[in-house]
Amino acid sequence: MAQLTLEEAKLLAEKYRKEIEYHNKKYYEDDSPEIDDYEYDMLVKALEELEKNFPELVNESSPTNVVGGKASVKFSPVEHKVKMESLHDSFSLGEIVAFDKRVRTTVQNPKYVIEPKIDGLSVSVEYKNGVLVRASTRGDGTVGEDITENILTISELPKKISEDIEFLEVRGEVYMSKESFLELTQRQEQEGLKTFKNPRNAAAGSLRQKDAKITASRNLQIFVFNIQDIKGKKLSSHKESLDFLKSLGFPVLPFYKLCETQEEIIDEINRIGDIKLGLPFQTDGAVVKIDDFEQRKILGSTAKFPRWAEAFKYPPEEKKTKVLDIEINVGRTGVLTPTGILEPVLISGSQVSRVVLHNEDFIKEKGIRIGDTVVIRKAGEIIPEVVKVASHAENSQDFEYPKKCPSCGCGVVHIDDEVAVRCVNSDCPAQLVRNIIHFVSRGAMDIDGLGETLVEKMVNDGLISSAADLYELGAEKIQAMERMGKKSSENLINAIEKSKSQSLERVIFALGIRHVGQKAAKLIAKEFKNIDNLIAATEAEICAVPGVGVTSAQSIISYFGVPKNRNFVEKLRENGVNMEFISTAINDIFSSKVFVLTGTLENYTRGEATQLIENMGGKVSSSVSKNTSYVLAGEEPGSKIDKARKLGVRILTESEFADMLAPT
Repeated sequence: MAQLTLEEAKLLAEKYRKEIEYHNKKYYEDDSPEIDDYEYDMLVKALEELEKNFPELVNESSPTNVVGGKASVKFSPVEHKVKMESLHDSFSLGEIVAFDKRVRTTVQNPKYVIEPKIDGLSVSVEYKNGVLVRASTRGDGTVGEDITENILTISELPKKISEDIEFLEVRGEVYMSKESFLELTQRQEQEGLKTFKNPRNAAAGSLRQKDAKITASRNLQIFVFNIQDIKGKKLSSHKESLDFLKSLGFPVLPFYKLCETQEEIIDEINRIGDIKLGLPFQTDGAVVKIDDFEQRKILGSTAKFPRWAEAFKYPPEEKKTKVLDIEINVGRTGVLTPTGILEPVLISGSQVSRVVLHNEDFIKEKGIRIGDTVVIRKAGEIIPEVVKVASHAENSQDFEYPKKCPSCGCGVVHIDDEVAVRCVNSDCPAQLVRNIIHFVSRGAMDIDGLGETLVEKMVNDGLISSAADLYELGAEKIQAMERMGKKSSENLINAIEKSKSQSLERVIFALGIRHVGQKAAKLIAKEFKNIDNLIAATEAEICAVPGVGVTSAQSIISYFGVPKNRNFVEKLRENGVNMEFISTAINDIFSSKVFVLTGTLENYTRGEATQLIENMGGKVSSSVSKNTSYVLAGEEPGSKIDKARKLGVRILTESEFADMLAPT
């Protein structure tokens, strides 16, 4: 930087600022980033260095002095009485040591709390006299967006706290677990929708929905990590405040450690780095905070950052590998999805040999050719993705997107301005096979013994042309198939016959209606009771079902608006498939009881245990909160067991659970 003239530095600073402001809007306001976090961080760091070397370039409107993005006009504005500051980032342990040295020049004997940096959307939640009254996003730190209705969909966040405090404002991070993110992106890929880039953007996009039903369907969670303001109680340190929040039933950070020396700080940062891949949530760093509130006041803040805290950002792990081939897979909705076949490479704890390339535009934008060496990493440390092409091989080949479906040979088209390319043939064998596989899957009609290979053979041999034909197969046809003996044929026939008595929610899910998952199918079945009521329902009536959004309702209306689909349902009915909702509650011994399952169960699968609990009128939740009645624990239960103990939730062994189920 030293060799730059002031004029050159000024032009470069303007360039950086424009780029950062553009990416701020994409990240904070549109929830659709175009570059990864590390690239963005390096861009900001470059501007900081430039402004450090040329102080005359610093101004109040620079992105280095502005927090986050603007509040959206979709939501009512909320002015924060306590500014929601950002954190200054460090990218080396040396910078953390320098931070500690700066602190010690101002205050004596500081203690620090080290905690994981959760990668989500920062929110403020306010309580008056113990009752949740308002929630808002950070926005630009001064003005955010009112998201009260959406925050109420997060079940683990207390709506009323046990202590009657005059006023309490807490700050937390709304996030999507790795498991929920993976399920969501798989659904989006199958339906040809644009996928979220990482869990943070999935959480932000889900929380900033105008329709709270969509937010509710995304299984968001929250960690509360700070008290912004409190009236009616005196607290003197950060650790004390976290312990206090935990006692009130708030889902606080899963672990935090008090440290006094640089060695302790560095050891804890390294420890978090070692375990972060195994955590159920995404963390991109560790946060170092002064514990004592009086020392925080002395240290104060800059225009953007508190001087009493620093974030350490872990560098993303990236590896180079070769693209051996590109395959096209046809999904059950007809979407043609390219998959890169890679030379196997170990990254972020697992071996990667395949990577989804999304669509034709993605391949062209990245310039990916067969034979190229590419740089890959795991988005959100979960899903493999191509970052860039490292080098083109001399004999590398451009990939030509097929003009015809590789499964049936029919034409392919872009529909409704979608990025995805779809096969136009509704009778496409690939779609048919995947539709049938979905229909017979465990969460749908649960026809045991019908795997992908057998379904493909039945379709290829002309035995079935739809899932409804399964119910017209006789023992002779099945036994005549290659490698199908008498016993396996009998088992399959029995499984097909048994599936006829499944409840309506399984039938709805089995139909494969876009945007209708298992949870929505059950809510809809409970409400409408039979398939005829559902077919006759209006969009408004379906939307009125709690937990079912507009997109799902429109998909249902569209599906039953196609005569072929209604005929398929009628054929199922004619073949004896039940079309009524069957209440599975045998008795109400678990009525109003909430269970959480954790660890590996010896005598039940997760699905079996869930079904048993629901049969007895209970409910199964994914997270432990003060509303949890029991935690059913198997082998290696993980952090949920610790949270249960802290909240005083009863922990059941499988033996105790079996005793509760036994008739008295």
